[in-house]
Amino acid sequence: MTDWIDVVEENALANGENIVVDVDGVDVAIFKINGQFYAIEDVCTHDGAEIASGELDGDEIICPRHGARFCVKTGAVKSAPAYEDVDCLPVRIENGRVQVRDDR
Repeated sequence: MTDWIDVVEENALANGENIVVDVDGVDVAIFKINGQFYAIEDVCTHDGAEIASGELDGDEIICPRHGARFCVKTGAVKSAPAYEDVDCLPVRIENGRVQVRDDR
């Protein structure tokens, strides 16, 4: 297990925005939805491409390549062509900073 890593200021993202950060060598997409932060690995389980640049529809990110959908709150796959969930990372706010940790 790694330590908590500062990734962004709490007020740096508007609702519906995301940022991709490196967490121990893994690209992680940090999303802000309705004032809450969520973190998923920035990879589509269908073909290994990044997904953070896709369209956010509510709490689902749509892969820009083939349209697979994933819940950013849970990592659950919501539609084909992906069939495997994406990994989520724990998120917390500490002293005005969003922090994540890779527990895998």
